[in-house]
Amino acid sequence: MTVQPPKSVLFVYLGNICRSPIAEAVFRKLVTDQNISDNWIVDSGAVSDWNVGQSPDPRAVSCLRNHEIKTAHKARQVTKKDFATLDYTLCMDESNLRDLNRKGREVKNCKAKIELLGSYDPQKQLTVEDPCYGNDSDFETVYQQCVRCCKAFLEKSQ
Repeated sequence: MTVQPPKSVLFVYLGNICRSPIAEAVFRKLVTDQNISDNWIVDSGAVSDWNVGQSPDPRAVSCLRNHEIKTAHKARQVTKKDFATLDYTLCMDESNLRDLNRKGREVKNCKAKIELLGSYDPQKQLTVEDPCYGNDSDFETVYQQCVRCCKAFLEKSQ
């Protein structure tokens, strides 16, 4: 019997303190609940270096807590190694997609499939909108979209 190496996914947004840590936590819970967490390496990262080392936005943590999901994530910037080693890089909007595609082209052995997380949304919302300047309901909207997208992504990638 051949043991498959784990698949890997990195959720990316500009600062890695709102949308991408929510998506990471949602996906981590999905694979844990399905008893397949050993099959996945799950992380999130930032295009920028603004928030490196910071915890997620307190409103993101609160939203996750309301859904009984914990996170201990600390923001980090996407690296060239990520492009060479990860299977999937799923980002939140077109600006991230452009930045990641440009960075990916700079990596000789870019392996990562770079896509919008919203491309998996059954409701066809391509962009996961930034809740940063909104209120708690905006974080809940991001959470619900991440749940839909992550479920669909997991189904298609198994």
